[in-house]
Amino acid sequence: MQVAEEHHWPCAQCGADLRFAPGQTELKCDHCGHVQAIAAKAPRVKARALGELDLAKGLRDDLPAAASEEVRSTHCPNCAAVVEFQGASHATECPFCATPVVVDTGSHRRIKPQALVPFELTEAQARVALTGWLGSLWFAPNGLLEYTRKGRAMAGIYVPFWTFDADTESNYRGQRGDHYYVTETVTVMVNGKSERRQQQVQKTRWTSVSGHVARDFDDVLVMASTSLPARLGNNLTPWDLGKLEPYAPDYLAGFQAEGYTVSLSDGRDRSHDIMAGVIDQDVRRDIGGDVQRVDSVSTDYSAETFKHILLPVWTAAYKYGGKSYQFLVNGQTGEVQGERPYSWWKIGFAVVAATILAAGATYLYDPSIFGLPRPDWMN
Repeated sequence: MQVAEEHHWPCAQCGADLRFAPGQTELKCDHCGHVQAIAAKAPRVKARALGELDLAKGLRDDLPAAASEEVRSTHCPNCAAVVEFQGASHATECPFCATPVVVDTGSHRRIKPQALVPFELTEAQARVALTGWLGSLWFAPNGLLEYTRKGRAMAGIYVPFWTFDADTESNYRGQRGDHYYVTETVTVMVNGKSERRQQQVQKTRWTSVSGHVARDFDDVLVMASTSLPARLGNNLTPWDLGKLEPYAPDYLAGFQAEGYTVSLSDGRDRSHDIMAGVIDQDVRRDIGGDVQRVDSVSTDYSAETFKHILLPVWTAAYKYGGKSYQFLVNGQTGEVQGERPYSWWKIGFAVVAATILAAGATYLYDPSIFGLPRPDWMN
Protein backbone atom coordinates (compact mmCIF):
# COMPACT_ATOMS: atom_id res chain seq x y z
CA MET A 1 0.00 0.00 0.00
CA GLN A 2 1.26 3.45 -0.87
CA VAL A 3 2.15 5.49 2.20
CA ALA A 4 0.07 8.63 2.66
CA GLU A 5 2.02 11.83 2.09
CA GLU A 6 2.62 13.78 5.27
CA HIS A 7 2.72 17.54 4.99
CA HIS A 8 4.91 19.49 7.40
CA TRP A 9 5.17 23.25 7.64
CA PRO A 10 8.36 23.96 9.65
CA CYS A 11 9.10 27.51 10.72
CA ALA A 12 12.18 28.84 8.92
CA GLN A 13 13.18 30.69 12.08
CA CYS A 14 12.71 28.15 14.90
CA GLY A 15 11.63 24.89 13.25
CA ALA A 16 8.27 24.66 15.05
CA ASP A 17 5.06 23.83 13.15
CA LEU A 18 3.34 26.66 11.31
CA ARG A 19 -0.40 27.17 10.93
CA PHE A 20 -2.50 29.03 8.37
CA ALA A 21 -3.54 32.52 9.48
CA PRO A 22 -7.25 32.98 8.61
CA GLY A 23 -8.03 35.92 6.37
CA GLN A 24 -4.43 36.19 5.20
CA THR A 25 -2.11 34.51 2.72
CA GLU A 26 0.49 33.37 5.18
CA LEU A 27 1.50 30.71 7.68
CA LYS A 28 2.21 31.80 11.26
CA CYS A 29 4.40 30.22 13.93
CA ASP A 30 2.69 30.05 17.32
CA HIS A 31 6.07 29.50 18.97
CA CYS A 32 8.08 32.54 17.81
CA GLY A 33 5.55 34.58 15.81
CA HIS A 34 7.42 34.26 12.51
CA VAL A 35 5.25 34.37 9.37
CA GLN A 36 5.87 32.84 5.98
CA ALA A 37 3.95 33.56 2.82
CA ILE A 38 2.08 30.76 1.07
CA ALA A 39 3.51 30.01 -2.34
CA ALA A 40 2.30 32.46 -4.96
CA LYS A 41 -1.12 31.58 -6.24
CA ALA A 42 -2.25 31.42 -9.80
CA PRO A 43 -4.78 34.10 -10.82
CA ARG A 44 -8.25 33.15 -9.62
CA VAL A 45 -10.44 31.66 -12.29
CA LYS A 46 -14.17 31.20 -12.47
CA ALA A 47 -15.49 28.44 -10.19
CA ARG A 48 -16.90 26.47 -13.13
CA ALA A 49 -13.43 26.23 -14.71
CA LEU A 50 -11.64 25.43 -11.44
CA GLY A 51 -10.63 21.78 -11.38
CA GLU A 52 -13.86 20.43 -12.89
CA LEU A 53 -13.96 16.65 -13.33
CA ASP A 54 -16.10 14.62 -15.70
CA LEU A 55 -19.02 13.20 -13.71
CA ALA A 56 -19.47 10.08 -15.83
CA LYS A 57 -15.80 9.14 -15.34
CA GLY A 58 -16.06 9.83 -11.62
CA LEU A 59 -19.07 7.52 -11.29
CA ARG A 60 -17.16 4.81 -13.21
CA ASP A 61 -14.13 5.28 -10.96
CA ASP A 62 -12.18 6.14 -14.09
CA LEU A 63 -10.63 9.46 -13.07
CA PRO A 64 -6.98 10.32 -13.80
CA ALA A 65 -4.54 9.22 -11.10
CA ALA A 66 -3.79 12.87 -10.32
CA ALA A 67 -7.41 13.38 -9.24
CA SER A 68 -6.95 11.07 -6.22
CA GLU A 69 -4.68 11.07 -3.20
CA GLU A 70 -3.72 8.90 -0.25
CA VAL A 71 -4.92 10.25 3.09
CA ARG A 72 -4.59 9.18 6.71
CA SER A 73 -7.95 9.21 8.40
CA THR A 74 -10.03 7.57 11.07
CA HIS A 75 -13.71 7.05 11.81
CA CYS A 76 -14.99 8.64 15.00
CA PRO A 77 -16.40 5.76 17.08
CA ASN A 78 -19.23 7.98 18.31
CA CYS A 79 -20.56 9.98 15.34
CA ALA A 80 -18.82 8.18 12.41
CA ALA A 81 -17.13 11.33 11.12
CA VAL A 82 -14.12 10.64 8.91
CA VAL A 83 -11.40 12.87 10.33
CA GLU A 84 -8.32 13.32 8.17
CA PHE A 85 -4.94 13.99 9.78
CA GLN A 86 -2.33 16.44 8.58
CA GLY A 87 1.37 16.50 9.36
CA ALA A 88 2.64 14.14 12.06
CA SER A 89 -0.52 14.23 14.20
CA HIS A 90 -1.86 10.81 15.21
CA ALA A 91 -4.47 11.66 17.85
CA THR A 92 -7.02 14.41 18.28
CA GLU A 93 -10.54 15.14 19.47
CA CYS A 94 -13.44 14.73 17.07
CA PRO A 95 -14.49 18.28 16.20
CA PHE A 96 -18.10 17.22 15.86
CA CYS A 97 -18.76 15.42 19.14
CA ALA A 98 -15.59 15.90 21.25
CA THR A 99 -14.78 12.16 21.31
CA PRO A 100 -11.03 11.35 21.42
CA VAL A 101 -9.88 9.65 18.20
CA VAL A 102 -6.62 8.10 17.02
CA VAL A 103 -5.53 7.79 13.39
CA ASP A 104 -5.86 4.41 11.70
CA THR A 105 -2.65 2.59 10.88
CA GLY A 106 -3.19 2.67 7.13
CA SER A 107 -4.11 5.17 4.45
CA HIS A 108 -7.04 5.43 2.06
CA ARG A 109 -7.25 6.60 -1.54
CA ARG A 110 -9.94 9.19 -2.14
CA ILE A 111 -10.89 11.82 -4.69
CA LYS A 112 -8.65 14.79 -4.07
CA PRO A 113 -10.18 18.21 -3.32
CA GLN A 114 -9.96 20.45 -6.36
CA ALA A 115 -10.44 23.67 -4.43
CA LEU A 116 -11.21 25.19 -1.06
CA VAL A 117 -12.40 28.41 0.52
CA PRO A 118 -9.73 29.47 3.05
CA PHE A 119 -10.71 30.42 6.59
CA GLU A 120 -11.40 34.14 6.86
CA LEU A 121 -12.55 34.25 10.50
CA THR A 122 -10.10 33.65 13.31
CA GLU A 123 -11.07 31.46 16.24
CA ALA A 124 -11.60 34.57 18.39
CA GLN A 125 -13.98 36.04 15.80
CA ALA A 126 -15.85 32.75 15.53
CA ARG A 127 -16.23 32.61 19.33
CA VAL A 128 -17.66 36.15 19.37
CA ALA A 129 -20.25 35.11 16.75
CA LEU A 130 -21.12 31.93 18.68
CA THR A 131 -21.37 33.74 22.03
CA GLY A 132 -23.74 36.30 20.52
CA TRP A 133 -25.91 33.54 19.08
CA LEU A 134 -26.00 31.58 22.33
CA GLY A 135 -26.85 34.73 24.28
CA SER A 136 -29.99 35.14 22.17
CA LEU A 137 -31.36 31.69 23.06
CA TRP A 138 -34.28 31.44 25.48
CA PHE A 139 -34.29 28.75 28.15
CA ALA A 140 -30.67 27.71 27.50
CA PRO A 141 -28.68 26.32 30.47
CA ASN A 142 -26.52 28.92 32.22
CA GLY A 143 -23.46 26.77 31.67
CA LEU A 144 -23.92 26.94 27.91
CA LEU A 145 -22.92 30.59 27.64
CA GLU A 146 -20.16 30.13 30.20
CA TYR A 147 -18.87 27.32 28.01
CA THR A 148 -17.80 29.83 25.35
CA ARG A 149 -16.92 32.66 27.70
CA LYS A 150 -14.36 30.48 29.48
CA GLY A 151 -12.46 30.29 26.22
CA ARG A 152 -12.58 26.60 25.39
CA ALA A 153 -10.91 26.21 22.01
CA MET A 154 -13.09 25.79 18.94
CA ALA A 155 -11.97 23.39 16.23
CA GLY A 156 -11.34 24.68 12.74
CA ILE A 157 -12.26 22.02 10.21
CA TYR A 158 -12.61 21.91 6.45
CA VAL A 159 -15.93 20.21 5.68
CA PRO A 160 -16.26 18.31 2.38
CA PHE A 161 -18.80 19.35 -0.26
CA TRP A 162 -19.55 18.30 -3.80
CA THR A 163 -20.47 20.85 -6.46
CA PHE A 164 -22.22 19.82 -9.66
CA ASP A 165 -22.63 21.51 -13.03
CA ALA A 166 -25.07 20.42 -15.72
CA ASP A 167 -26.86 21.64 -18.82
CA THR A 168 -30.50 20.55 -18.77
CA GLU A 169 -33.29 20.29 -21.34
CA SER A 170 -36.76 19.48 -19.98
CA ASN A 171 -40.03 18.60 -21.73
CA TYR A 172 -43.17 18.92 -19.67
CA ARG A 173 -46.91 18.30 -19.74
CA GLY A 174 -49.34 20.00 -17.42
CA GLN A 175 -52.37 22.25 -17.08
CA ARG A 176 -52.77 26.01 -16.96
CA GLY A 177 -55.40 27.40 -14.64
CA ASP A 178 -56.97 30.82 -15.31
CA HIS A 179 -59.30 32.32 -12.73
CA TYR A 180 -62.65 33.84 -13.67
CA TYR A 181 -65.62 34.94 -11.59
CA VAL A 182 -69.35 34.25 -11.75
CA THR A 183 -72.20 35.78 -9.83
CA GLU A 184 -74.06 33.35 -7.58
CA THR A 185 -76.97 33.77 -5.20
CA VAL A 186 -76.28 32.51 -1.69
CA THR A 187 -78.13 32.39 1.59
CA VAL A 188 -76.57 34.12 4.62
CA MET A 189 -77.76 34.67 8.21
CA VAL A 190 -78.17 38.29 9.29
CA ASN A 191 -79.36 38.98 12.86
CA GLY A 192 -80.80 35.51 13.10
CA LYS A 193 -82.66 35.77 9.81
CA SER A 194 -81.72 34.25 6.47
CA GLU A 195 -81.23 36.53 3.52
CA ARG A 196 -80.53 35.88 -0.16
CA ARG A 197 -77.52 37.74 -1.51
CA GLN A 198 -75.47 37.78 -4.66
CA GLN A 199 -71.68 37.42 -4.54
CA GLN A 200 -68.74 36.89 -6.87
CA VAL A 201 -67.38 33.32 -6.76
CA GLN A 202 -63.94 32.40 -8.13
CA LYS A 203 -63.77 29.58 -10.66
CA THR A 204 -60.77 28.14 -12.53
CA ARG A 205 -60.66 27.25 -16.22
CA TRP A 206 -58.08 24.53 -16.92
CA THR A 207 -56.26 24.12 -20.25
CA SER A 208 -53.89 21.27 -21.13
CA VAL A 209 -50.42 22.49 -22.08
CA SER A 210 -47.00 21.12 -22.97
CA GLY A 211 -43.66 22.77 -23.52
CA HIS A 212 -39.90 22.89 -23.18
CA VAL A 213 -37.53 24.68 -20.76
CA ALA A 214 -33.75 24.72 -20.52
CA ARG A 215 -31.35 25.77 -17.77
CA ASP A 216 -27.62 25.51 -17.16
CA PHE A 217 -26.66 24.80 -13.54
CA ASP A 218 -23.38 25.96 -12.05
CA ASP A 219 -21.96 24.80 -8.71
CA VAL A 220 -25.02 23.14 -7.18
CA LEU A 221 -23.72 22.59 -3.65
CA VAL A 222 -24.20 19.27 -1.82
CA MET A 223 -22.72 18.65 1.62
CA ALA A 224 -20.59 15.50 1.51
CA SER A 225 -20.60 14.93 5.28
CA THR A 226 -23.00 12.77 7.27
CA SER A 227 -21.37 13.81 10.54
CA LEU A 228 -23.18 17.14 10.58
CA PRO A 229 -26.97 17.31 10.84
CA ALA A 230 -28.11 18.19 7.32
CA ARG A 231 -30.23 21.05 8.64
CA LEU A 232 -27.22 22.69 10.27
CA GLY A 233 -24.70 22.15 7.51
CA ASN A 234 -27.05 23.20 4.71
CA ASN A 235 -28.11 26.34 6.60
CA LEU A 236 -24.57 27.69 6.92
CA THR A 237 -25.21 29.52 3.64
CA PRO A 238 -24.49 31.69 1.85
CA TRP A 239 -21.02 30.69 0.69
CA ASP A 240 -19.09 32.93 -1.67
CA LEU A 241 -17.70 30.31 -4.04
CA GLY A 242 -16.12 33.10 -6.04
CA LYS A 243 -13.37 32.95 -3.40
CA LEU A 244 -12.50 29.33 -4.10
CA GLU A 245 -8.76 28.77 -4.34
CA PRO A 246 -7.00 25.86 -6.05
CA TYR A 247 -6.37 23.21 -3.41
CA ALA A 248 -3.03 23.53 -1.62
CA PRO A 249 -2.07 21.66 1.58
CA ASP A 250 -0.69 24.90 3.06
CA TYR A 251 -4.22 26.09 3.79
CA LEU A 252 -4.76 23.05 6.02
CA ALA A 253 -1.84 23.88 8.34
CA GLY A 254 -3.22 23.97 11.88
CA PHE A 255 -6.67 22.73 10.84
CA GLN A 256 -8.39 19.40 10.38
CA ALA A 257 -10.11 18.14 7.27
CA GLU A 258 -13.04 15.74 7.22
CA GLY A 259 -13.16 13.07 4.54
CA TYR A 260 -16.34 12.82 2.49
CA THR A 261 -18.89 10.27 3.72
CA VAL A 262 -21.52 11.01 1.05
CA SER A 263 -20.53 9.13 -2.10
CA LEU A 264 -20.25 10.87 -5.45
CA SER A 265 -23.25 8.88 -6.69
CA ASP A 266 -25.42 9.89 -3.74
CA GLY A 267 -24.24 13.48 -4.12
CA ARG A 268 -25.22 13.43 -7.80
CA ASP A 269 -28.70 12.16 -6.90
CA ARG A 270 -29.11 14.93 -4.33
CA SER A 271 -27.99 17.54 -6.86
CA HIS A 272 -30.58 16.27 -9.34
CA ASP A 273 -33.24 16.67 -6.65
CA ILE A 274 -32.14 20.28 -6.13
CA MET A 275 -32.10 20.92 -9.87
CA ALA A 276 -35.56 19.35 -10.23
CA GLY A 277 -36.96 21.87 -7.76
CA VAL A 278 -35.59 24.75 -9.84
CA ILE A 279 -36.79 23.19 -13.08
CA ASP A 280 -40.29 22.83 -11.59
CA GLN A 281 -40.34 26.58 -10.97
CA ASP A 282 -39.18 27.20 -14.54
CA VAL A 283 -41.97 24.96 -15.85
CA ARG A 284 -44.62 26.77 -13.80
CA ARG A 285 -43.41 30.15 -15.07
CA ASP A 286 -43.52 28.81 -18.63
CA ILE A 287 -47.06 27.47 -18.18
CA GLY A 288 -48.23 30.82 -16.87
CA GLY A 289 -51.80 31.53 -15.81
CA ASP A 290 -52.95 31.99 -12.23
CA VAL A 291 -52.25 28.44 -11.05
CA GLN A 292 -50.51 25.46 -12.59
CA ARG A 293 -50.57 21.67 -12.48
CA VAL A 294 -47.41 19.86 -13.53
CA ASP A 295 -48.24 16.34 -14.66
CA SER A 296 -44.82 15.19 -15.89
CA VAL A 297 -41.31 16.50 -16.52
CA SER A 298 -38.65 14.62 -18.51
CA THR A 299 -35.15 16.08 -18.14
CA ASP A 300 -31.99 15.30 -20.10
CA TYR A 301 -28.69 16.14 -18.41
CA SER A 302 -25.52 16.87 -20.38
CA ALA A 303 -22.03 18.35 -19.85
CA GLU A 304 -22.15 17.09 -16.26
CA THR A 305 -19.07 17.84 -14.20
CA PHE A 306 -18.25 17.96 -10.50
CA LYS A 307 -15.75 19.22 -7.98
CA HIS A 308 -14.76 18.01 -4.53
CA ILE A 309 -14.22 21.15 -2.44
CA LEU A 310 -13.56 22.00 1.20
CA LEU A 311 -15.39 24.76 3.06
CA PRO A 312 -14.21 26.26 6.39
CA VAL A 313 -16.26 25.68 9.55
CA TRP A 314 -15.47 26.43 13.18
CA THR A 315 -17.08 23.79 15.40
CA ALA A 316 -17.77 23.34 19.08
CA ALA A 317 -19.34 20.41 20.92
CA TYR A 318 -21.11 20.88 24.26
CA LYS A 319 -22.20 18.03 26.50
CA TYR A 320 -25.30 18.54 28.65
CA GLY A 321 -27.50 15.95 30.32
CA GLY A 322 -25.46 13.12 28.84
CA LYS A 323 -25.98 14.31 25.27
CA SER A 324 -23.61 16.10 22.89
CA TYR A 325 -24.75 19.27 21.10
CA GLN A 326 -23.02 20.72 18.04
CA PHE A 327 -22.46 24.36 17.13
CA LEU A 328 -21.14 25.50 13.76
CA VAL A 329 -19.80 28.84 12.60
CA ASN A 330 -19.26 29.56 8.90
CA GLY A 331 -15.53 30.27 8.73
CA GLN A 332 -16.08 32.67 5.84
CA THR A 333 -19.12 34.72 6.90
CA GLY A 334 -19.74 34.09 10.63
CA GLU A 335 -23.20 32.55 10.11
CA VAL A 336 -24.03 30.39 13.17
CA GLN A 337 -26.09 27.21 13.28
CA GLY A 338 -26.46 24.81 16.17
CA GLU A 339 -28.41 22.33 18.21
CA ARG A 340 -29.47 23.71 21.54
CA PRO A 341 -30.25 22.09 24.90
CA TYR A 342 -33.11 23.38 27.04
CA SER A 343 -32.95 24.09 30.75
CA TRP A 344 -36.11 22.45 32.04
CA TRP A 345 -35.94 24.22 35.39
CA LYS A 346 -35.94 27.54 33.51
CA ILE A 347 -38.93 26.42 31.48
CA GLY A 348 -40.69 25.25 34.66
CA PHE A 349 -39.96 28.55 36.37
CA ALA A 350 -41.32 30.45 33.35
CA VAL A 351 -44.51 28.33 33.37
CA VAL A 352 -45.03 28.94 37.10
CA ALA A 353 -44.38 32.67 36.68
CA ALA A 354 -46.79 32.87 33.75
CA THR A 355 -49.43 31.03 35.78
CA ILE A 356 -49.02 33.45 38.67
CA LEU A 357 -49.24 36.46 36.37
CA ALA A 358 -52.34 35.05 34.67
CA ALA A 359 -53.96 34.37 38.04
CA GLY A 360 -53.12 37.90 39.20
CA ALA A 361 -54.63 39.40 36.07
CA THR A 362 -57.75 37.28 36.49
CA TYR A 363 -58.08 38.39 40.11
CA LEU A 364 -57.78 42.04 39.16
CA TYR A 365 -60.44 41.51 36.52
CA ASP A 366 -62.93 39.60 38.69
CA PRO A 367 -62.00 38.28 42.20
CA SER A 368 -65.32 36.43 42.41
CA ILE A 369 -63.86 33.81 40.08
CA PHE A 370 -61.76 32.72 43.05
CA GLY A 371 -64.73 32.93 45.44
CA LEU A 372 -63.50 36.25 46.86
CA PRO A 373 -65.58 39.39 47.35
CA ARG A 374 -65.12 42.24 44.92
CA PRO A 375 -63.42 45.25 46.53
CA ASP A 376 -65.41 48.48 46.69
CA TRP A 377 -63.31 50.16 44.01
CA MET A 378 -64.45 47.52 41.49
CA ASN A 379 -68.12 48.19 42.15
